[in-house]
Amino acid sequence: MASRSILDFIIEISILSGGLIPLMALVFVIALALCIERWWFFRKNIKAGLAMEHDLQLVKYQDENALNAVAKHYDGSLQANIIATALACRGEDEQTMERHIDEAIMWNMPKMDRNIWWVDTSVTLAPLMGLFGTIIGMIESFSVLGQAGSGNPDAVTGGVAHALVATALGLFIAMICLVFLNFFNRRNRLALHQMELLKQMVINRLHGGGSTYHGQPLDAATTGRAATIQPKLADAK
Repeated sequence: MASRSILDFIIEISILSGGLIPLMALVFVIALALCIERWWFFRKNIKAGLAMEHDLQLVKYQDENALNAVAKHYDGSLQANIIATALACRGEDEQTMERHIDEAIMWNMPKMDRNIWWVDTSVTLAPLMGLFGTIIGMIESFSVLGQAGSGNPDAVTGGVAHALVATALGLFIAMICLVFLNFFNRRNRLALHQMELLKQMVINRLHGGGSTYHGQPLDAATTGRAATIQPKLADAK
């Protein structure tokens, strides 16, 4: 009986909103599914980027074999083509190599922005749909006042209260999507920063000299641990 009354309530407010509440629910479900997909995408690739930063710090200058090992291990990740592009044009000068890597980074940007537009649109669209649904419901409720012989104020106030559900739902959807949107924008900037850092690290190791790890000599920084990238590569799998 309780479930039946809830269903009746949902049907009633859906009718009062002109059918916009079910449409708003569909927008929210799609946005939530895309948020989950984007969260997993950034989690996987940013984690791979952090591991790549660590591995590249242990690569000595002019060591193309170690760079090849890193590129092969992270093949398929968002940042992998940075190393692959650098190795493909290692015969070029530093400025030319940097331009090629910048091109590879720009090819990655649509992958980073994919589907975020829907979350951004939901932030604005959901409240507008809710407000429009409320207006439709209020028009229907106030039309009761125009009926001859109507003396039931509850028919008006109750209808207005139900119509306001659409506005509340729209604001709720917008708040949830706004939190995810800000999170993804921050993840996007972090991923871009990672790729810029990896670009400089790869260029330095192909065109630079010496060997450092966070500003320290590599041999001193890796005392007591293997100076190869293989242990870290195994951990990342």
